[in-house]
Amino acid sequence: MRRKKTRDDIFKYITVVLVLIFLIAAAFLFLGLWEKRQGQYSGSEKYDGSLFYQGKEYVLKDTVETFLVLGLDKYDGAAVSDSYNNDKQADFLMLFVFDNDAKTCTAVHINRDTMANVRILAIDETKVVDTVTKQIALAHTYGKGREASCRNTKDSVEDLLHGIKVNHYTSFTMDSVPIINDFVGGVEITVMDDFTGIDEKLVKGETVTLMGEEALLYVRARSSLEDSTNLRRMERQRQYINALYQKVVSCMEADESFAVNFIDTIDDYVVYDSSDHKMQKFAEKFDTYQFLGIREIEGEAKVGEKFMEFYPDEDSVWNIVIDLFCTPKD
Repeated sequence: MRRKKTRDDIFKYITVVLVLIFLIAAAFLFLGLWEKRQGQYSGSEKYDGSLFYQGKEYVLKDTVETFLVLGLDKYDGAAVSDSYNNDKQADFLMLFVFDNDAKTCTAVHINRDTMANVRILAIDETKVVDTVTKQIALAHTYGKGREASCRNTKDSVEDLLHGIKVNHYTSFTMDSVPIINDFVGGVEITVMDDFTGIDEKLVKGETVTLMGEEALLYVRARSSLEDSTNLRRMERQRQYINALYQKVVSCMEADESFAVNFIDTIDDYVVYDSSDHKMQKFAEKFDTYQFLGIREIEGEAKVGEKFMEFYPDEDSVWNIVIDLFCTPKD
């Protein structure tokens, strides 16, 4: 009996991470740097010591650890593509920042339309052949999918944050949203926008329980709505995430087997770079660290030649980098 409880606890911890990640990626849910002369595929230049901003010197904290969550917009699971590129975009990006000294966790929601350095990978995925400025969501489309494409996106995020290291990543495919949503018995929200042109049930201001494809529609739709910006969609995603989190917590408290069943349910839809032991450690942090909320990089959204483009405000980026990763040098 004791052994069973311990095993369940471990799975529960793992699930808390995957859930909070799915919280944030499930809404989609679960709703670069230049090539080196040798041509080897590598990440951004990372700061080893200090950095300067507005004439002040800062030292990087050595107790901060980061976890990048990606929500992918393809509906066929996390399969590897046989071609040079894949067609899964990172429709949702959120970076969890753990301060292991202060015992806090902060989430940074990154606009998928953010114009950023995106590396174009060679066919063997080991070299960078070019770097272009594109929506950060497109970084995942280079490579055959799974780990290589996740790493490519990770590198773009590191560039966006001026070389701050992203330690770990995980990705979820969009088709996991209805599955997870229904697995917890549906998620109740108050509809923020008028969806009646595409779903008569989703009336603005009405409180409804999202089921099945409605959950995916709610966190993913934008082009057919009055406010079609990604900023508005991000607001709905955060609303859904908060409601989903509360529902998951209730399920876990009510059913000790929920964790194991949850993992079995989402296993085909997730890619991550960490062992179960590492995931358990992150889960413990989610469970015990103080959550300081979700921060957002400010900027300006514009209509590009074909698609929306979001230009991050450099002061906003630097403020996040300084606040979460640095301390003033004495």
